[in-house]
Amino acid sequence: MSNADVFRKHDPHAHPDFFRAEAAGLAWLAEAGMPVARVRSVGEHHIELDRVPDTRATAPAARAFGAALARMHDAGAAGFGAAPDGYDGQLFIGRRPMSRTVHESWGAFYIAERVLPFLRIAVDAGSVTAGQRADIERACELVTGGAFDDDEPPARLHGDLWNGNVLWSPGGVVLIDPAAHGGHRETDLAMLALFGCPHLAEIVAGYESVHPLRTGWQDRVPLHQLHPLAVHAAGYGAGYGRELHRAALVTLELGGNT
Repeated sequence: MSNADVFRKHDPHAHPDFFRAEAAGLAWLAEAGMPVARVRSVGEHHIELDRVPDTRATAPAARAFGAALARMHDAGAAGFGAAPDGYDGQLFIGRRPMSRTVHESWGAFYIAERVLPFLRIAVDAGSVTAGQRADIERACELVTGGAFDDDEPPARLHGDLWNGNVLWSPGGVVLIDPAAHGGHRETDLAMLALFGCPHLAEIVAGYESVHPLRTGWQDRVPLHQLHPLAVHAAGYGAGYGRELHRAALVTLELGGNT
């Protein structure tokens, strides 16, 4: 294989688990049948992946991706917040450490491990005002209390499923850069919607051909965007703080707690 066929990431200052976490996440998703970039080698300071050739997005590829995503979610996880099976290291979303603490209920996990840690960073960075924080924390209390818990078992999530991590290749969609963990299936779908993804309606149609979504899932998209918006508010400024606040207000309205 030539160098042109390999994509190498190297960082001598990376956390010792950073690239290991990426490789473990990719392997875990692949075990569930999801096409991912194949890992050629991984070490403390690097990862080498098969380079993925790109092509235009098509509706049939989107529908096939949606079906594969549903099957991947259905493969499950050991718990809400669980790391990929067999992986014992730190988790990350982007460059930020992410908790692997497991909870029995989704709402308690989601807020304690995926929203509040990043909200605190966003507040300290000045991206969230005191008034916004009060509303966001009210929404967090509502979710922690179980207002949106259901009987869904933990799903096997990509965890950072924005459009940039969805590669359209001649053979179909290939995923990269996971923040893989056990969570709620609607969170991956909400992240796909956050920055826009080509043929999203076809992705959803393919998904529901395998696993129909619960009634009202579209209304709950802002709830499931609290995590990625908190992460972005922590690193990318007040614009995301305002979006996080808006999502919190919708969450409060959904829970009848306005």
